[in-house]
Amino acid sequence: MAGGVWGRARGAPAGALTLTALAEGIRDGQGQPRRPLSKGPQPEPKLEPETEPRRVAAMPTAAQEPCSPPHAQEPAPEGPSQAPQSSWKDGALADLVVCTAACLEEAGFAGTQATALTLSSALEAQGERLEDQVHALVLGLLEQVPSLAEGRPRRAALRVLSALALEHAQDVVCALLPCSLPLDRAAAELWRSLSRNQRVNGQVLVQLLWALKGTAGLELEALAATRALGEMLAVSGCVGATRGFYPHLLLVLVTQLHELARSASSPDTSKVWTPSHQGPPHSHASCTVEALKALLTGDGSRMVVTCMEQAGGWRRLVGAHTHLEGVLLLASAMVAHADHHLRGLFADLLPRLRSADDTQRLTAIAFFTGLLQSWPTARLLREEAILERLRTWQGDPEPTVRWLGLLGLGHLALNRRKVRHVTALLPALLGALGEGDARLVGAALGALRRLLLRPRAPVQLLSTELGPRLPPLLDDARDSVRSSAVGLLGTLVRRGRGGLRVGLRGPLRKLVLKSLVPLLLCLHDPSLDASESSEWTLVRCDHALRWGLLEEMVTVAHYDSPEALSRICHRMVHWYPSHVPRFLRQTQGYLRSPQDPLRRAASVLIGFLVHHSSPSHVNQDLVDSLFRDLGQLQRDPEPAVVSAAQVSSQQVALLAHARSPRQRLRVLGLPRSPASAARPLPVYPDSPFRRRSVTGRWGCSAPG
Repeated sequence: MAGGVWGRARGAPAGALTLTALAEGIRDGQGQPRRPLSKGPQPEPKLEPETEPRRVAAMPTAAQEPCSPPHAQEPAPEGPSQAPQSSWKDGALADLVVCTAACLEEAGFAGTQATALTLSSALEAQGERLEDQVHALVLGLLEQVPSLAEGRPRRAALRVLSALALEHAQDVVCALLPCSLPLDRAAAELWRSLSRNQRVNGQVLVQLLWALKGTAGLELEALAATRALGEMLAVSGCVGATRGFYPHLLLVLVTQLHELARSASSPDTSKVWTPSHQGPPHSHASCTVEALKALLTGDGSRMVVTCMEQAGGWRRLVGAHTHLEGVLLLASAMVAHADHHLRGLFADLLPRLRSADDTQRLTAIAFFTGLLQSWPTARLLREEAILERLRTWQGDPEPTVRWLGLLGLGHLALNRRKVRHVTALLPALLGALGEGDARLVGAALGALRRLLLRPRAPVQLLSTELGPRLPPLLDDARDSVRSSAVGLLGTLVRRGRGGLRVGLRGPLRKLVLKSLVPLLLCLHDPSLDASESSEWTLVRCDHALRWGLLEEMVTVAHYDSPEALSRICHRMVHWYPSHVPRFLRQTQGYLRSPQDPLRRAASVLIGFLVHHSSPSHVNQDLVDSLFRDLGQLQRDPEPAVVSAAQVSSQQVALLAHARSPRQRLRVLGLPRSPASAARPLPVYPDSPFRRRSVTGRWGCSAPG
């Protein structure tokens, strides 16, 4: 927006900007005596109100700067400025102005409209700068409206503004915008009056949209346009005037939130708030959110607003690092509750996907990704075109773009009619499991899980591909990755349960046995999501492998029962004796965990596995290694870990006693005892890290 409009002080011409004063000034310039205004109703001028005034196109061309003042487009006349000539024919201008002032007290709509339009025409005929005169008239209305009585006088004044906006919407918007920051009651009333007039509200909204788009880098101007939009959209029925540019307006507001979030997080951004503009630094974002809510609510999409509030979507939209998550939530809510706008949004998004502006491009990609959840919307493009676009994003150097592309693949995986080429999704999804960004890994895991939920999912293929990739993620240091990996394993086991029940000896069975120890220890994970996900997955494994230990699984998960864990270890050792060394080595790795609950749980699990193991299943090197690591834990700063390590060390010593000769016992400092002596069951003190059981928390439904 050009700076000339904003340079005018609002209160400078206060006395001269009333319509009555304007009329008197014109009469003085013409040498005519002043005529007092009549107190009573004035007859309307005979200006043929039945004639429909011509409309001026409201949408400026692409090359035209919105709301630009006339002196920015036309060369200024040479020589000193001269006062308007007094050669007005028959005092027509003065009469019209006086009549307009009288209309402020008593007038019908047709008379007021005709008066204002004829005034504008007369100004044009005299060669005056029309935009300057409209600016003066609008400011005069702004000064007079607060002093007018409620009822017909005030309505008549507001009708004059609407009549001016009918022919000169751009000039009216340019005059009002500088007066909208801060937005006082008078300016708000003028915007609302424009919003209620169905003949002009569409033109004014278009001008505000162009003003908002033309304020790149001018935050005060953008804030004024946003507050004006919020005032207009809050009026019932005004949103209907946005038909034809509703998707465009919505995307502009959402993109503006992204720009504001980025500028707020930048340390080099200068403050745009001055002492005269009271309010917190986030007021601009708050105004944009309120305008967005008004746009959605006025269109009958109140459920979208409610869903965003419940999911924390509005808070995410204004966050520098969570904005795109908020966009995804907004797209999901619109897919569920405002699908009548999805096609328009989809069409408006496509050119933005290649925008050179980073904020506009990322916002468009996030919206595009979210809209892929709608099958009627996704079918607007060919499946090959969508897949090609999503695969291209996987090669983008920006991790955020790759993350959004993976989410899009996940949404597409749920679309039964779109994913005919499942193998086209797998390379990108499996490759993302090795990414260092937790968002990328989580998105890939979620997409693979959605792929497994489809009918005729490639369980055998995924079991083979995930065999070497999934186990390292089960004990990943990132809580979200750990929880998602455990949930994916549970979904995979549930889909392949039929084959396991009949004794399938394939990659899925190997994957499950390789994951048993991490799953059992994950029950004690400090992350509640990871522990609950592990419980759900272990229940799936119990059903698939037909252990019959459902009660024990739940008891260990909620009460940390040593007796239940002992029965589980007994089943593991006697059903899978060849896997005992691997079970012990996996558990041994958790003895060095930085989490106290996991170190204690690993010590207890080693004690029960060793107790139920046969001496022939554990070699001497493993026994020595376990004894050494458990000995180091006896100097742990956590007392619960020390006591558990002491009990488990005794079990390892008893196992060594049962399988080693006398000289080995002397090295370990153990008394001799018969090799056939029964080993007592280890007894552990209660854990201080026991997870409190909540009634009804456990169920058979998948977590998340």
